[in-house]
Amino acid sequence: MPVAAESTTYLELSEENGGAHKFYEVRLSGTEVTVSFGRIGEKGQTRTTGYATAEKAAAAAARKIGEKVRKGYAPAVRGVRRRRPVTRREITSSRSTARQAPVLWRFRSGAPAFGVFVDDEHAWVGNQNGDVFTLTHDGEVTGRFGLPDGVKCIVADDFWIYAGCDDGRVYDLGGKVPHVAYEIAADVDIYWLDIHDGVLGVSDARGGVTTVDHEDEFQWRRPGSGSHAWMVRCDEDGVYHGDSSGVARYAARDGAPEWSVPTEGSVLFGWQEAGEVFAGTSRGLVYRLAKHDGEVRARYRCDAPVFSCAASPDGRYVFAGDNHSSVYCFDAGGTRLWKLGTGCGSAYSMQYRGERLYLVTTDGTLACVDAGESAVREAQGGRLPQTADVKASGWERVTPTRELETVRASSAASGHGVVVECVQEGARTRVRVVSPGYDPSWRVQFPKDIRVPGARYVVSEVRVAARGGFYRARGEIKRLL
Repeated sequence: MPVAAESTTYLELSEENGGAHKFYEVRLSGTEVTVSFGRIGEKGQTRTTGYATAEKAAAAAARKIGEKVRKGYAPAVRGVRRRRPVTRREITSSRSTARQAPVLWRFRSGAPAFGVFVDDEHAWVGNQNGDVFTLTHDGEVTGRFGLPDGVKCIVADDFWIYAGCDDGRVYDLGGKVPHVAYEIAADVDIYWLDIHDGVLGVSDARGGVTTVDHEDEFQWRRPGSGSHAWMVRCDEDGVYHGDSSGVARYAARDGAPEWSVPTEGSVLFGWQEAGEVFAGTSRGLVYRLAKHDGEVRARYRCDAPVFSCAASPDGRYVFAGDNHSSVYCFDAGGTRLWKLGTGCGSAYSMQYRGERLYLVTTDGTLACVDAGESAVREAQGGRLPQTADVKASGWERVTPTRELETVRASSAASGHGVVVECVQEGARTRVRVVSPGYDPSWRVQFPKDIRVPGARYVVSEVRVAARGGFYRARGEIKRLL
């Protein structure tokens, strides 16, 4: 493609079936070439390179354009394709009239929060400002990430922690710096995300559900039978999807419909345990469904629409949060054990762990509630613990970057980490392990935003995926010199 001495070439790539929607612009001015690139509708990144002569600059510009055209980019008009749609749950929260719950500590993150996850060491909270904080179980702040857009949810996949954001990206938070693990098509209005063994499930505003594999490649999509699909949960065998009409299960492998159950009211949130899924609805109900056949094992009635729900791993307790800032606890059979107020807004998401209920709320608070029987009895009698207000002063946001710390090959050769290499395969960049003892034909799940063809990296460790057939990078990533 010929390039004039002064020219601007604007290209876009819009892949079908859940692929990327990106732009690439090359501006040639004398001996300088300026390249801008990123997701359509966003500012993106800009880099300028100077050359010895105008001829060399023109040749470089033509080469860059040719490379993108061969990858599927095509000339386009800037501004025709718009920024991806974003829908957030409407905030209709009101103050609870119930007695106050026994809140041990609370942390105000600074904006309404949807994302929460609790593991053996930390509680994670992600809010609409793109902030993700990590705290100990006792409420001490230990870290802060700054993502480019609002956090939809935080999910765990074995050792990996991911944050799904309004910008359509899913960020791996397993290292010191967040990196892009998945990118979702710009025309998909994301409602919720879940990941199992590297496979990403996406539920959307139109009521559809889509899965994407560990290489960020589209697997299958089903339209669903309703709209506004807030629920998606994934396991080895199935994808559990809740929309305005009810809950359905699709086969994880190919998306074949396996069962569907209508619900009273639209599904607003979903939770799962080993053999059951739970769905909270706009009519104030939580449904408990068997995973294998969709049997309704119990229904739990709240006094207002259910924003979130959770269960104890043994199935003994089921919890719910409504849009009136109340939280509930039921026994397995459906008897309400208690209803208490959060004191800090309605719970958009929740998780139960070790007799504690962790809530993230409409006012951006991460609250730790003592859900033990004695603490609840005290709270019902009006006797509450002293709530600690946690602060996060001094923590700077760690933001995503393509820049990596570098290390010499001699350090990697001494056994500190696993060496992988990025290679170009057609229009895709793939990553394979080059360290001995690994299958060189297997691909590696590796961050998208730092892949450079021909580059080698050393990662803390590489693990075999549960299903086999590919590896997953984990921990810190450095680039080899």
